[in-house]
Amino acid sequence: MDFDHLITFLEIAKQGSFSRAGQKLYRSQPAVSAQIRQLEQEYGQKLFDRVGKSVRLTVAGEALLEYAGKLLTLRNESLRAVADQSSTPHGTLAIGANEATCLYVLPDIFAEYHRRFPGVQISIYRNFSHKVLEKVEDGTVDVGIVTMPVKSPSLKVHSIYRDRLMLMVSPANPLASYKTVRTADIAGQPLIFPKTGFTRQVLDKQFRPFRSRLRITMELASVGMIKRFVAAGLGVSLISEGFAQDEVRAGQVKLIPVSDMEVWRELGLVYRRDRTLPRSASAFVTLARHGVGAVTGETEAKAAHKRS
Repeated sequence: MDFDHLITFLEIAKQGSFSRAGQKLYRSQPAVSAQIRQLEQEYGQKLFDRVGKSVRLTVAGEALLEYAGKLLTLRNESLRAVADQSSTPHGTLAIGANEATCLYVLPDIFAEYHRRFPGVQISIYRNFSHKVLEKVEDGTVDVGIVTMPVKSPSLKVHSIYRDRLMLMVSPANPLASYKTVRTADIAGQPLIFPKTGFTRQVLDKQFRPFRSRLRITMELASVGMIKRFVAAGLGVSLISEGFAQDEVRAGQVKLIPVSDMEVWRELGLVYRRDRTLPRSASAFVTLARHGVGAVTGETEAKAAHKRS
């Protein structure tokens, strides 16, 4: 069996079109059609039916769909297992995390990992935590870093990062002189909220009693954009403390504790319990569990030394 044929089969099933699958795989439509014909001859069954301009799986195609994914996963695992026999990790490390985690939590640990294991290529799947969990569950991603809690019994979970949510304001904002604030103080401010995610869920719950007073002036998908607009004085927001340290040091924003809101963002490192991790992934797990705080602290200490 040619695994390329299975890759093509899965892409057609996903796209619902031979031509779109060909575009995704950089193959001509005749080549795609030829691969499917060979698969159909091998299995002795028709795998797709044409419905107008699109195609859909036949009953036989539905049966093959589940096995095709498993076969490709096993094939990739076997290649990595054989390559993994060397003493030094190499190959590819597949990591899943959301954008903020990639930008503000992982750079130091990635830098240290790359220093120790330069032969490993890091591949990052960037998405929301629930999507990352799906990729870890199906074996597409070796290790995920997601917002806690994680309730899946099939996953091993290690807490690696904990950070408090705080109010972020520009230095010119009247609240900037406060040592602490209350939710009621914030409710009257122009608010810049994240569109989705853990922080948005917390904010919706926290500000529910003040709904009639709220002025949500912006909803943004990027933590970086939120920080820029807060620094420009266009509103206030709540953010994990560690995500805004550079802006605080530069004097662009101020972080203030919220006295009636004790909320911590906790990140967990997850991987499948029933899967033997490749050396590249197990080395990352070890470093992340024992080195995130140390590496981050060392980096901040060096920065402080340079400033002094």
